Amino acid sequence: MGKDAKLIILRGNSGSGKTTTGKALQKKLGHGTMLISQDVIRREILFVKDGPETEARKLLLELALYGKENCDIVILEGILNYEWYKDLFEKLSYEFENQVFAYYFDIPFEETLNRHKQKPNAHEFGEKEMRKWWKEKDLLGIIPEKLLWKELSLDEIVDLIYEEVIRERT
Repeated sequence: MGKDAKLIILRGNSGSGKTTTGKALQKKLGHGTMLISQDVIRREILFVKDGPETEARKLLLELALYGKENCDIVILEGILNYEWYKDLFEKLSYEFENQVFAYYFDIPFEETLNRHKQKPNAHEFGEKEMRKWWKEKDLLGIIPEKLLWKELSLDEIVDLIYEEVIRERT
């Protein structure tokens, strides 16, 4: 199955802190850490809509497998609706075996809305769209996820994940 890379999955609703956490975690983990952002792949590279048949799934898988072969750690972050991306998670779970660290940002809607207002792209969509996209506790059924709450700071989240992944590295 190739290199013994680790996979970190960061999931949650829009505005929950996945991208910010992914970037900070990549910086802390250092060289050899690949960050794959669902939004960048879907909205910027492929320019496709999300949904059950999105073309983004195939590229996300290919990038993760590239990272498995060429990097020490792969971070995959995004909303990644379980129902739409179930096949991706099944394949990643198989490919990365027991080296998967999954986290779900269990943040209340009002908090995600407040966080969204601080983002540079806040003008692109608002409360109406966020309510439409909202999925309460969209947890993976096949990979155990640790819940991350609004009370945790960015530094606390990054440190928590870092310690878990590094502890398993040795």
